[in-house]
Amino acid sequence: MNIPVIWIIFGVFALLSWLVSSQLKSRFKRYSQIPVNYGLTGKDVAEKMLANNGIRDVQVKSTDGELTDHYNPVVKTVNLSKNVYYGSHVAAAAVAAHECGHALQHAQAYAWLTMRSKLVPVVNFASHWVQWVLLAGIILVNSFPGLLLAGIILFGLTTLFSFITLPVEINASKRALAWLNNAGITSYATHPKAQSALKWAAYTYVIAALSSLAMLVYYILVYLGGRRD
Repeated sequence: MNIPVIWIIFGVFALLSWLVSSQLKSRFKRYSQIPVNYGLTGKDVAEKMLANNGIRDVQVKSTDGELTDHYNPVVKTVNLSKNVYYGSHVAAAAVAAHECGHALQHAQAYAWLTMRSKLVPVVNFASHWVQWVLLAGIILVNSFPGLLLAGIILFGLTTLFSFITLPVEINASKRALAWLNNAGITSYATHPKAQSALKWAAYTYVIAALSSLAMLVYYILVYLGGRRD
């Protein structure tokens, strides 16, 4: 294998990631100027969606940063960035509802989320060591190919995690959009904006998964090449 190939893979997906991130931020900024029905803030939307679905044990909290919104299944909190928590616009409503979609998945034991949660400890371990094992494995591929194979297995786990994340995120967005529409939070004019915001957010996970898969294939080819030598 030609060593610069890894830089080509990295460069292509870094560019794609930047483009998607730029589009996401651009749309979020644009949709932050469009008010949502009833003047509800992201906090209001989240609390209303949780209540409408009979979820009483999840708290909605504000967190620092931009686009740092997430659901924490361990302590059962929907954490919204300040612009989402206090914002009464389409972007805030879409993001808040999406994170509550994860809370619904958790409450209903959604299979993909359950599988993803079980992999978290393993992936945390793999992520801590994988780059060092892969680096050493590539250097020693001709004399000690087993080390690279171990790195490939660890990296394979992180790749699997990336792909399992996709249905989790897509399903959360579907739940969010359906509820926003049924609850009248979005209208005929604003609903497509909420769809667009969540679609571009999903693209970030797609790019991450494809990037991880491309790197995994590269490491496998390096391993096979070393075995032949």
